[in-house]
Amino acid sequence: MSERPPDVGVDREATRNLALMLVLTFATGVVDAGGFLGFDTVFLGNMTGNVLILGMGAAGADGLPVFSLALALIAFIVGAGIASLFLRSGRRGWSPRLTAVLVVSASLVAGTSVLVWLQPTEHVAVMFAIGMTAGAMGMQAAVARNIGVADVTTVVVTSTITAWAIDMFARPSRATILNRRLAAIVTILVGALVGALLVKVALWSVFAVAAGVSAVVVVCGHVLASAGSGGITRTS
Repeated sequence: MSERPPDVGVDREATRNLALMLVLTFATGVVDAGGFLGFDTVFLGNMTGNVLILGMGAAGADGLPVFSLALALIAFIVGAGIASLFLRSGRRGWSPRLTAVLVVSASLVAGTSVLVWLQPTEHVAVMFAIGMTAGAMGMQAAVARNIGVADVTTVVVTSTITAWAIDMFARPSRATILNRRLAAIVTILVGALVGALLVKVALWSVFAVAAGVSAVVVVCGHVLASAGSGGITRTS
């Protein structure tokens, strides 16, 4: 017989994945604050905002960028697409392939930090920074989709806010108010707050912190998943 009920491992895995995806959601808030405030209103994770601003900028609205927004959008799509293809041949959930994707994503954000530190005002460097970080956020979004934590995509919370509001008004209770949806909303909000504060210190520090947070997720996720995979043993 098994040494522990199988559902214990499943519950632990679900809790672990939720916690790690919430931490990545925080990192997205940090990055998006840095992109919006430091890179001339460019979102690096929230592509909905970029599409809207790009449309207004294309119409000739004063002061709105077009090229940098288009670059961020394309880089995000490429990052998400490549990561999805790489993850498709592996198993769902936390796997060595998923760890590898997050390592690349965190490395790109770390590279952005170094690039901004060395060339804080150079236009070409800024464009590279936008492309690298938006691509990293696309990879992160693909990872979140592969993990499959409901209502926690790590890069956008519009649908999460909608679902939370619907449940809260339809069935008001502690469970429909205090749940993972609210946690995702608050987490990205706090991330944006921290990112905005870091911009006042130094723009490069925004991406250094986000890369550090992502690195912690990579290490914790890989170690815990490796431990969990061997944690259930069967005896005759």
